[in-house]
Amino acid sequence: MDRNLIIGLIFMTIALWFWAIIDITRSRFKNPIMNTVCLLVVLFFPALGSILFLILRKKLITKEKRKFQPNFTRTE
Repeated sequence: MDRNLIIGLIFMTIALWFWAIIDITRSRFKNPIMNTVCLLVVLFFPALGSILFLILRKKLITKEKRKFQPNFTRTE
């Protein structure tokens, strides 16, 4: 293979990996445990885990807005 093609593929894999990690940390998952599972899969299997996360992203992440529910009651 051409050296430039290999360097390009490596660069694309690293960019996809960083994007997946950033997206996992910023997203709201339907099941909070899946946040940790997805992050571990992407960290241990960078290329395959990132592609798998891209495929399953819509099923795992919720689109609901976060509700602001502060608890200012103090029990002493």
